[in-house]
Amino acid sequence: MTTANTTGTPALAQGARAEATVDLAALRDNLAALRARTNGPELMAVVKADAYGHGALRCAREAVAAGAGWLGTATPEEALALRAAGIGPEQARILCWLWTPGGPWARALRESVDISVSGQWALDELLAAVRETGIPARVHLKADTGLGRNGCQPHDWPDLVENAVKAQADGMLRVVGVWSHFAAADEPGHPSIQIQLDSFAQALAFAERSGVDPEVRHLANSPATLLLPQSHYDLVRPGLAMYGLSPVPDVGGPADFGLRPVMSLAARLALVKRVPGGHGISYGHHYTTPGPTTLGLVPLGYADGVPRHASNTGPVQIGSTWYRVAGRVAMDQFVVDLGGDVPEVGEEVLLFGSGERGEPTAEDWARACGTIAYEVITRIGGRVPRRYVGGLRG
Repeated sequence: MTTANTTGTPALAQGARAEATVDLAALRDNLAALRARTNGPELMAVVKADAYGHGALRCAREAVAAGAGWLGTATPEEALALRAAGIGPEQARILCWLWTPGGPWARALRESVDISVSGQWALDELLAAVRETGIPARVHLKADTGLGRNGCQPHDWPDLVENAVKAQADGMLRVVGVWSHFAAADEPGHPSIQIQLDSFAQALAFAERSGVDPEVRHLANSPATLLLPQSHYDLVRPGLAMYGLSPVPDVGGPADFGLRPVMSLAARLALVKRVPGGHGISYGHHYTTPGPTTLGLVPLGYADGVPRHASNTGPVQIGSTWYRVAGRVAMDQFVVDLGGDVPEVGEEVLLFGSGERGEPTAEDWARACGTIAYEVITRIGGRVPRRYVGGLRG
């Protein structure tokens, strides 16, 4: 166990088993810090995956209130939910980029959702929806500049661009964006970075020669927003950085970029008990007590998003002391070996937070589990209520 300097932990709501606290003032501060670093481009607040586990609607509303003119979603359902909740096109453009055949193209057109197109099949289905609804589409053409995931390959790019331009001339759509996504912007000096910068410039130049006059050209994700000003173009798309975590932890932590983590996760001890030495703990007995000790039961498990890979490694703070998960993380609970300490049942257990009070951070959990902070925060499931503090909207 490790003793940390701390001034206390966030208070859980009365009677709460567990709770994720989302600091919307920190989110606004992060957006301001990112805007200051970019000095000119518009900012898209990426709220896909339930705003990286923070709550898409609350974070989207807060970002819009703080001046973000764009929202980024992966799936059509995410985009349409934001529109249904009252975020209209006069408040923010919403871009949706992960489409599959048979998707809700017509609904997206009716709700003024900007649509990313990566291939001819998508353009064909979108144009069919335009004919059905009579509503011209706002299209962002996505080039695969080297990520090898979504986006149009260079050999197919000319045909896609030319077909989109023809549809634009026919009044069926407007190409409002040209964009791409980095593979390794979080690895400064990676050779793919310059290759992708060059490839994007070439794809953009071809589109513009072909008659595309985009409102926004965009390439920069969180690490590129922080480290690659040459990639900023007209719009940057911060995701993880917006939520106050560093996308480049080997370069610098959140504070080095003027960011503050937005989410903290806490629970209450459900049981405290003495056990003898040699006592096996949790499934498979992958931890055995080295001697007589006290165990604390934390009522969170992998069904709540606590990684099973945190078994025997995940850090928590109780009072001013750090402990590690003892044994396997189960579906609903895990155990910590408290040694000689005997906290009260109901005492708060802080899994991660900003680190300002000496508590573990999401990055500490990521390192303990051999993963990335993105996964740690987005895993926190629906059984864990979110409590929002510091919001402009109450």
